[in-house]
Amino acid sequence: MSGHSKWATTKRQKAVVDAKRGALFTKIGNQIAIAARSGQDPAMNPSLAMVLEKARHANMPKVNIERAIARAADKNAAALIEETYEAYGPGGVGIIIEVATDNKNRTMPEVRNTLSKNGGRIADPGSVMFQFARKGVIEISETGEDALMSALDAGAEDASEEEEYIEIITAPTELMAVREKLVAAGLTVTSAELKYVPNTYIALSDPADEEKLEKLLDAVDDLDDVVNVFTNAE
Repeated sequence: MSGHSKWATTKRQKAVVDAKRGALFTKIGNQIAIAARSGQDPAMNPSLAMVLEKARHANMPKVNIERAIARAADKNAAALIEETYEAYGPGGVGIIIEVATDNKNRTMPEVRNTLSKNGGRIADPGSVMFQFARKGVIEISETGEDALMSALDAGAEDASEEEEYIEIITAPTELMAVREKLVAAGLTVTSAELKYVPNTYIALSDPADEEKLEKLLDAVDDLDDVVNVFTNAE
């Protein structure tokens, strides 16, 4: 499903570069701090367990992880707020932007201005969201028919094989349970996250719009407070 998006593939490659320059660590650190507010024991806090797995796959230093967890209990630290913005990009494609910020009065104008400078615009709440579904998305490094069958046996709603991995879709509430079954089956889980998955994809017929959209998505994703960007562009 989401694996059929060119942006999703580009973002996977870009994450490696982001990690090297520390941008990804900042984003993941914010996610850890927010998740840890519900409990600092990942065995009892599935949300924290998921983001810690993401941190490990990004090779985030242990000291950074510990600092992010400690931030949740630090009453002197600025409180982080989760916000979700909806937007339109070139060609009318829908965009969902998740942020974690300690100052939404700073973040919202930054997102709005970045969209405006790159051919996009903020949308009214609800006008884009209905085009997406909240799903658990798991990636495993194995490919082939056996791995696909194991994914479905583990309780996946859907599974699709990409070039170098299999993407597995679950109900949001089943994400961790399916992940655990996959690990128990000997499969290598490289990521497990809640994402906004498009109900259908929009193909951009104009190559110029494709180029503009990629530039816009990169610019938004590069903002410090932006955690995730999703689009229904094919």
